[in-house]
Amino acid sequence: MITSLKRSAGTGGWRGAGTVLLVDDEEEFVEALAERLQVRGLSVVTASDGAAALERAKERVFDAVLLDMAMPGLDGIQTLKGLLAINPDLQVILLTGKATLQQGVEAMKLGALDLLEKPAAIDTLVQRIDAAARKHWSLRDKRVAQRMSDILPAGTVAVQAAVDWVMPA
Repeated sequence: MITSLKRSAGTGGWRGAGTVLLVDDEEEFVEALAERLQVRGLSVVTASDGAAALERAKERVFDAVLLDMAMPGLDGIQTLKGLLAINPDLQVILLTGKATLQQGVEAMKLGALDLLEKPAAIDTLVQRIDAAARKHWSLRDKRVAQRMSDILPAGTVAVQAAVDWVMPA
C-alpha cells in the first residue's frame, strides 16, 4: 500500500503511516523487524539484497528505506547510490553492526539520512522512519509545486492554487 496523497496541513503530505523498504540479508532479523514495524502500523516490503532493493524501488514509492550496510553482492553504499539514482527524494536510514566511521561518513555524504547501530531500539527506528517520511514527502511536494509552476503561466490563479494545495501553510 502506498501512502495516500491526501493533504494534511503542515506535514508535507505525510499522514503518519506508510510503506518502508527493509533491506537486509539476515532473514531472521528481517522477519522480526518487519513484524515489529507492522504492529506499529507501517507496511513493510522486504528485500534480501541490494539488487532486489533496487528492483523494488523501481516498482513503487517508499516513504523510507532501512538499509543494512554489510551485505553480499551490492553493499549498503552501492545500494544507497542506486536507490538515490532511482528516486533522489528517497530517505535512507542505514543500519549497521560492522560499519566503520569512514563508511558512515561516506554514506552521509552520499545522501543517507541517518546511520544507526544494530540492534536499534524500535522506538528510535519508528521516530527516524517518521522523520524520513516527512522529509521525503516534503521534497516530493516541492518538486510537484515546481513542475506545476513550470507548466502553468506565472502569476496565474491556477499556479497559486496548485502551489497552495501542494504546500499548505
